[in-house]
Amino acid sequence: MLGELRPHSVYKDSGVPWLGEVPKHWDLRRTKTVLCERVQKGYPDEPLLAATQTKGVVRKEQYENRTVLALKDLHLLKLVQVGDFVISLRSFQGGIEYAREQGIISPAYTILYPNQPDTQSYLAWLFKSQPYIENLSLYVTGIRQGQNIDYEKLSRSELPLPPSREQAAIARFLDHADRRIRRYIRTKQKLIKLLEELKQAIIHLAVTRGLDPNVRLKPSGVEWLGNVPEHWEAKRCRYLFREVDRRSDDGSEEHLSMSQRLGLVPSQLVENRTLVSENYAGGKLCEPGDLVLNRLKAHLGVFALARFSGVISPDYTVLRPINPESAEYFEPVLRSPACRRELRIRAKGIVEGFWRLYTDDLYDIRLPVPPLSERRAIIEHIRSVMSEINRITSEAEHEISLLREYRTRLIADVVTGKVDVREAAARLPDEVEKPKPPDEADVLPDTDELAENGAITTGPGEAKQ
Repeated sequence: MLGELRPHSVYKDSGVPWLGEVPKHWDLRRTKTVLCERVQKGYPDEPLLAATQTKGVVRKEQYENRTVLALKDLHLLKLVQVGDFVISLRSFQGGIEYAREQGIISPAYTILYPNQPDTQSYLAWLFKSQPYIENLSLYVTGIRQGQNIDYEKLSRSELPLPPSREQAAIARFLDHADRRIRRYIRTKQKLIKLLEELKQAIIHLAVTRGLDPNVRLKPSGVEWLGNVPEHWEAKRCRYLFREVDRRSDDGSEEHLSMSQRLGLVPSQLVENRTLVSENYAGGKLCEPGDLVLNRLKAHLGVFALARFSGVISPDYTVLRPINPESAEYFEPVLRSPACRRELRIRAKGIVEGFWRLYTDDLYDIRLPVPPLSERRAIIEHIRSVMSEINRITSEAEHEISLLREYRTRLIADVVTGKVDVREAAARLPDEVEKPKPPDEADVLPDTDELAENGAITTGPGEAKQ
């Protein structure tokens, strides 16, 4: 699509660093002449809103984050109308949010509405474009968690403003392009999901039934396991592993952390580290072949095979297989959905989202145990099949990444006038599907409501690593 577009015929220097040259017939207007500030309070019966980087401004009940509502002083919250723009505490990171619902929101936010309603759609795309978001960093005050956009300064900054008919063409073109790119991404995401389900099914079948489809089965006596080959055993974990609790004196060993996605890896690869002590002193030591369990997330099947030595969180459990050759077989068994349900039953809740699995409870769980030669064959089979599935998954993930990069570049080029989309927009078919907010599939939800106003407080949650 981008290859068919051409630049405008004549450009001029905008004098604005983040914009560079703009089409000669475009205007440059100060933000405060394009937008007006809305400061209306005293609407306690309106629904509460949440400002999100990924979905815009939506009703709080539609926003999936863990918050506790304290319904007080609602008359002090600001009114937001459909089509308004909201500068929230996260806007300097993800752009100015567009309101899709009417309601009330934090008084700390800046509510804006366009002087000319027909500029609304163009501005919505401009305010979420990468060049504009990068420009917002010039107007940020405060440090770390106290950062916010100074609208008094931002209001004096200049915006590119095409003629109204061209604004409509830009919005029409980007709405169409966004829908197409979303469909491509959703197709790839569905493929990845199916591949993950296939992977789990293959692993579960291999570690609970073996590789011979004609093998005779017998009841295992274990509810989550069901029938197993008649020559297999079902043994309690206490006869398969022993817990090892060796501690680091100074934390000088290789620092390891665990994530659901990556497994047990060097800590620099994991954003949310689990170790309490920054210097890792007092952390547990593990060796290659150990099975490491995150006890606080055991119900999620967060086990990983240690492939090299290092120091890990004191909240992890290090299980050393009695037979060293068994480790690689038992890792997928313990991570399987069926076994995960058994782990969840035996885990004990501490606070919301955290369930501790104690060693004695783990020791009581029974696992399928084939003969050693069969365990080796099963592992080789899993490796072979997983290699191909992982290859296809990686290709799909790479394609999704390229599509997102393409969309980001396309939006930036169109809203800043680097390409002319008027003719392309005129040729587009009529579509009834309404445009949706920018894709949020790979973006973590932002807890953006202001706690100071008493409207919400953030509850405990699990870091997704």
